[in-house]
Amino acid sequence: MEKKVVLITGGSSGIGRTTGIFLKKKGYTVYGTTRNLAKNPDFTDFNLLELDVTTTASIEAAVTRLIEAEGRLDILINNAGVGITGPIEETPIAEVHKTFDTNYYGPLRMLQVVLPYMRKQGAGLIINITSIAGYMGLPYRGIYSASKAALEITTEALRMETKAFGVTITNLAPGDFATNIAAGRYHAPVSGQSAYHSYEKTLKMINDDVDAAEDPIKVAKKIVGILEAKKPRVHYKVGTFMQKFSVVLKKFLPDKVYERLLLNHYKL
Repeated sequence: MEKKVVLITGGSSGIGRTTGIFLKKKGYTVYGTTRNLAKNPDFTDFNLLELDVTTTASIEAAVTRLIEAEGRLDILINNAGVGITGPIEETPIAEVHKTFDTNYYGPLRMLQVVLPYMRKQGAGLIINITSIAGYMGLPYRGIYSASKAALEITTEALRMETKAFGVTITNLAPGDFATNIAAGRYHAPVSGQSAYHSYEKTLKMINDDVDAAEDPIKVAKKIVGILEAKKPRVHYKVGTFMQKFSVVLKKFLPDKVYERLLLNHYKL
């Protein structure tokens, strides 16, 4: 049986790298991406392409190289993403644009380049990595939540549009996992002049949650489960029981009750 070819954006670290290593062990032909190959001279875990999800020309060049090498692309995992924290009032609009450019427009650019190949093949699977944070508006993470929520909803529509072509699209929403996302994200400066005095305390809580988070191998195993499913569902979640249960609670609790739970959790 021919090995399936997988492309993972943001594949040089974190969830992307862990997933790529795991899929390679499972027998998949894996290509990951990074914005700058020069910064990864010793990377040997799997094939690595230079690709910037904020630039269509970069995406087209990388996908063309992959197709020339393998002749096909079976699976796209839209994993590249950035974090952002801060009071919405004090977050520069330019930083909001940057976040959406990677977390939302980035996957859309990838889809628009990859889908023609998958339609021609008559088959393909695309997994959009979103976030459990995309199911709720979290204090001081509202922009991040919004970028992931937008991708969740877009996937619901696109999945129906591509069904006739044999292409399946699904979402996987992780909770907190031990990655380096905190190191690279934008966060509004903590300032004594800010009206949002609770931000510093909440930011520390967010960082502590990431530091104590689970191994991203759990995400990789969930992805393999999706790849092996005969009919992948629309939405998947992976994380601790409470992270996943928080989504269930939001469906059934009155809005103000759920809001109170979040306020209590963040001690606001």
